[in-house]
Amino acid sequence: MDEHTYDEARARNLEAMLRLLAERIQWLDARGALLGEVAELQKLMGDVRSELFHYEVRATYDTPEVSDNRRIVNEAKQTDEESWRSNPWTADEERDPGT
Repeated sequence: MDEHTYDEARARNLEAMLRLLAERIQWLDARGALLGEVAELQKLMGDVRSELFHYEVRATYDTPEVSDNRRIVNEAKQTDEESWRSNPWTADEERDPGT
């Protein structure tokens, strides 16, 4: 998943993660086993917490179009820098031939 975009599919996935966590908590609670599965709950909550953070800051993410444009510009810059570095310029080329 591209970390520079946050689309509807990713939002739907977050909703599913939240529901799964809620269902698991209810299931464990109904069996009196909430504290017996602390490690599992911590992992589930950590995953959900991480994705909630990404959702919260999604306004700072690029749209897919902006992300693609950014990629194109970065590739162009890299190509330009590589061609500049391979230029065999020397200081002697700038000297006035009359000196």
